[in-house]
Amino acid sequence: MRFSNSFLDEIRDRVNISDVIGKRVTWDRKKSNASKGDFWACCPFHGEKSPSFHCEDRKGRYHCFGCGVSGDHFRFLTDLDGMAFPEAVQQIADMAGVAMPQPDVQAERRERERASLQDVMEMATLFFQDRLQTAVGARARAYLRDRGLTGRTIETFRLGYAPDSRNALKEHLAAKGITKEQMEACGLVVYENVPLSYDRFRDRIMFPILSAREKVIAFGGRAMASDALAKYLNSNETELFHKGSVLYNFARARRATQSAGTVIAVEGYMDVIALYQAGVENAVAPLGTALTENQLELLWKMSSQPILCFDGDGAGIRAANRAADLALPHIKPGRSVSFALLPDGKDPDDLVRHEGRAPFDRVLSEAKPLASMIWSRETASTAFDTPEKRAELENRLRQIVSVIGDESVRRFYQQDMRDRLNAFFQPQFQRGGNTMPNRNFGRGAPAQVRNGQRGQGNASSGNSGGISDRLSQSGLVKGYLATPALRESVLALTIVNHPQLLLEEYDEIAAIDYENRDLQRLWSQVLTYAAENAADLSRDGLMERMEAQGFGALVKAMNQQVRNARLWTATEQAAPEDAREGYIQALSLHKRTKALRWQKIDLEREIAEATEVGDGERVGLLMRALSEVQLEIGRMENQEAIIDGFGVMSGRVKGPAYGHG
Repeated sequence: MRFSNSFLDEIRDRVNISDVIGKRVTWDRKKSNASKGDFWACCPFHGEKSPSFHCEDRKGRYHCFGCGVSGDHFRFLTDLDGMAFPEAVQQIADMAGVAMPQPDVQAERRERERASLQDVMEMATLFFQDRLQTAVGARARAYLRDRGLTGRTIETFRLGYAPDSRNALKEHLAAKGITKEQMEACGLVVYENVPLSYDRFRDRIMFPILSAREKVIAFGGRAMASDALAKYLNSNETELFHKGSVLYNFARARRATQSAGTVIAVEGYMDVIALYQAGVENAVAPLGTALTENQLELLWKMSSQPILCFDGDGAGIRAANRAADLALPHIKPGRSVSFALLPDGKDPDDLVRHEGRAPFDRVLSEAKPLASMIWSRETASTAFDTPEKRAELENRLRQIVSVIGDESVRRFYQQDMRDRLNAFFQPQFQRGGNTMPNRNFGRGAPAQVRNGQRGQGNASSGNSGGISDRLSQSGLVKGYLATPALRESVLALTIVNHPQLLLEEYDEIAAIDYENRDLQRLWSQVLTYAAENAADLSRDGLMERMEAQGFGALVKAMNQQVRNARLWTATEQAAPEDAREGYIQALSLHKRTKALRWQKIDLEREIAEATEVGDGERVGLLMRALSEVQLEIGRMENQEAIIDGFGVMSGRVKGPAYGHG
C-alpha cells in the first residue's frame, strides 16, 4: 500500500522520535537534555562504549557519529528490527493514536493531484521570477532595491513580480497545458462577478510561501499601487495551503535554529527577509494574521523557548498580549515563550536596515518571559490604591493562571504571582500605622508582618516616615533604604525630577526593568501617578506622592548619590534639554550593560555544557569570549553619561553652582 506524504508527516509530527528509539536504548544522562529534546546513547547499530548516537526531537532524525547511520522514525524500525515499511508505519500510527488509512483509490488520486498542483505552483514561481527581471518588473526591482535587498537575497527567497495584467499568468500556464481547473485549485485565478477567470495577483511583488518540504504551496503579494484595496494579499485556502498551519520561512529557519538555539517570530515577510540579510536566519512570520495555535506548535517543534518579536507601538503590544493568552494554556516544563518588544515606531526591517544587526540583538537580549509579560499587562495602567482594587488584581491573576494545563507549571506560576503581588504592595507594610491586612498576600510578606509585629507610628523616634526603632532595625527597612546602583538612581531620579520626560518617551521609559527591588516599587508608583495625572504632570505633585508612599528617604539618598558623583543632569536644577540628553545616554548604557550580563550568563552556561561533554577546544574559545564580555561589562559599569556642553543650554556652569547639599 502506498501512503500519502501528508499522512506520514502527520504521524511523524505527533510522535517524538526519542519515544520510538528510547524503547531500544538507554539515554546517557550526562550528555542528553530532555527538556530540549536532545538525546545521546550508545549506538544500537554497532557496539560501542561511549555514546555517539544522537537523536533530536525537533528534527525527527537520528545520526550515529561512529558508524554513520541516520534516518527517521520509520527507518529506525525497518533497519534495526527488520520491519517491512507498512509495519513500521502501523507502529508509529498506533503510537500517534491515528487510524491507518484504508486503501482508497480517490485518496491516491488526490495525492497525485497534489503533486501535480505543486508542479503548477513551481511554474508560477518561475514565471513571477522571470517577470521581475524584465522591463515590466523595473519598478518592482527599484522598490526592492530601495528596501535594501541585494540580488542574492532576492534570489534566495525567489521573489518575483506579477504583471499588471488580468491574463498574463493565466495565458502563460495555459500555453504549457495547465487546465483552468488546476489554476483554480492552486488559487492562481479567481472569478468575481464575471464569467471568465482572471489572475488573482496583479501588479504585486510576489513572495513564494514554502511547505516544510520546501515546495511552493502559496504566494503572498505586496501591492505596488498605493491605492490598492489590500497592501498584502495571500493565496486563498487550497488543497496545498492552510494559512493558519504555515509559517513563512519555516524550513530555512528550522535549519538555522539548530545553531542559533531558538526561533524568532516576527510580523511580516519583509521583516524575515531583512533579518536574514543581516545574518539572523532563524526568523519566521505568520501570514498576515495573528499567531494561531497550530503556528505556535510549529514554533515549539523548533525551539522550547521561541521569541515572539512585536513592534513597540499600541498594535504590537496588543498582538503580544493576544499571543501571551494563546500560549498560556499550552506551556509545560521546559516549554514556554518570551517576548521581545521593539522601540515604538520601529519594525525589524527598519531597525536592521538603518542601524545594523546590533540593535536588534539588544532587543532580543532584553526579551521578557511569559510571566513578566502577563504581570506587566495587568499592572500597567491602574492605581491599586484600595484593598478592593488589590483584591481585584489578585483575583484576575488567579483566573489568568488557572488556564495553564500543566499542573506543576500552574503551581509555580501561582507562586510567582503571589511573590510579585507581595513585592508590589510591600511599601504598604512599611508605613507605620497604615499597614495593609495580609489576608491575601501574607504568604510572601516579611516575617515581622506575618507575626503581627507591625511598626507603630512614632514621630519622636527620629526615623524618617515615622518608623519605630524596632522596625527601623529590621531587614525589611534596611533593605528598603539600601541605595540602588548609581546608574539606576540616575535613570529613576531624572524622571522624578523631570516628569515631563515621561510624556515624550512613555513606552520606552515605562519598560525599564530595575534590578533594585525598592526602585521597582518606586517605579510602579511613578507610573501610576503619571497615568492618573497625564494632563498635569509636575515634580511637586510627584514628590508629594513619593512622600505619601514612603519613598521620601529613598529619593533623598539617590539625590545625594548623584550629586556626589557630579551627575548633574539627574538633579532638579538641570535644564530640561540637559536632563533629556543625560537620560538618553544613561539609558543606552543601562541597556548595553544588561545585554552584556545576559550574554555572560549564556556563555557561562555554554562553558558548563562544553566542559561536561569534554569539548576542551570549545571551552577555550568560550572562556576567551567570556573574558572579553567581562572586561566590557567592567568598562560599561564604570562609564557614565557625558553630556557635551552641559550648562551651555541652561546658561549655568558645571558643579560648584549646585554644591553638595
